[in-house]
Amino acid sequence: MSRAAAVLIACALAAQAAEFDGGRALAYARRAVEFGPRPPGSPALVELRRYIVSELQGLNCQVELDRFTAATPRGPIEMANIIASFPGASGKSVVVSGHYDTKLMPGIRFVGANDGGSSTGFLLELARVLAARRHAHTVILVWFDGEEAIEHWSRTDSLYGSRHLAARWERESMLRRIVALINVDMIGDRSLGIQKEHFAAPWLRDLVWDTARSLGHSRHFLSEVSATEDDHLPFLEKGVPALNLIDFRYPDERNSYWHTEQDTLDKLSPRSFQVVGEVILETLRRLSTR
Repeated sequence: MSRAAAVLIACALAAQAAEFDGGRALAYARRAVEFGPRPPGSPALVELRRYIVSELQGLNCQVELDRFTAATPRGPIEMANIIASFPGASGKSVVVSGHYDTKLMPGIRFVGANDGGSSTGFLLELARVLAARRHAHTVILVWFDGEEAIEHWSRTDSLYGSRHLAARWERESMLRRIVALINVDMIGDRSLGIQKEHFAAPWLRDLVWDTARSLGHSRHFLSEVSATEDDHLPFLEKGVPALNLIDFRYPDERNSYWHTEQDTLDKLSPRSFQVVGEVILETLRRLSTR
């Protein structure tokens, strides 16, 4: 083999490695689900955290465990966000986030394949792709702990990890450098249909929906508008342009799999991961000029 041919093959393999693979994302989600129920403070979530960090440490990124103690209705719980940074040169950042915990559901074995598992797997596959690319802005991936309520959803019993990190980054003057934050949640189901998010920064929502249309994914990015409280809200409230991508009709208008034993791996599709991955990667490219 000539040197030129070897270089061409190496370049082709590198390009292939830098493409998002929905099958890989689903495999990562499957690995997360294998740890079982993963509520905040549980041994299973600690083991999943170790797994995520071990996967990230093999990539070209900076990894941080953002540890904190959350005051919950069941007393203090030790939590930790996982932060992976892929450096850019602009001095600005774009954040893509999701949660990796599952809801504490006494009496049932809730493994959260879509609700917690899909965002975990999606971000791991996105990390693999980002590690092989160059970036204008620093891209920061965040796995939030404590998205779910410990008992009943309220402003103080939910979004523990995102509320903590938004406050910390505000103290550190980090928020002003964030161009946009995109949060993903429940994006792996077979009947993927993401509604426009009411709370989102309008220009960012339009950018993502325009990107989906240009890629031929409009049937998964719907024109209907919904309002869902999620990990993007603490950042929106502090002035960061943010957006939540969620299919909260899982699998139907009644959201009948949500927070039930029916939220299992057989309900997920690699195609759904693929669609969201392609849209987010192209959105990141378009954000690089802002």
